[in-house]
Amino acid sequence: MSDLVVIVYPSQEKAEEVRKLLFKLQKEYIIKLADAVIATKSTDGQIQLHQIVNTTASGAVSGSFWGLLIGVLFLNPLLGAALGAAGGALGGALTDFGINDEFMKQLAESINPGGAALFVLIKDMTADEVVEQIKDYGGVSLTDAKEQALRDALASAAVSDAAVPAAGPQS
Repeated sequence: MSDLVVIVYPSQEKAEEVRKLLFKLQKEYIIKLADAVIATKSTDGQIQLHQIVNTTASGAVSGSFWGLLIGVLFLNPLLGAALGAAGGALGGALTDFGINDEFMKQLAESINPGGAALFVLIKDMTADEVVEQIKDYGGVSLTDAKEQALRDALASAAVSDAAVPAAGPQS
């Protein structure tokens, strides 16, 4: 099971520093990442996601290769490559893995303009070593606040459910 951590930084540059550090820690087998995305909010309120993998571009490259190969077999390699690239790009654009894009955009609405949120989906980690490495970068964890709000909501729902008498046969 993976854990999602969201940390807000005052700038995209600071969030990018931490993401690069996490990639370095992954090479040292201290953390295993499933996804790491930076969401930024511009001064005019536009949200932009900075993903580590561009699925549209990788789909286009893969599609053009297979299209070229099939085109060679049917004596029209240029048409095959063009159709393959278009199909691969379309398939890549429709592919989403890791953290849900809509969720990240909704959560990024709450950050200050010019700020950035680092979304990290963690498969496994040595928590004390990771915390020791990133603690000097600052940042505010949205995950803790959202998790506490969710716990409070669930607790109040449980209390209100207990207060409602069960509907049963009345004599």
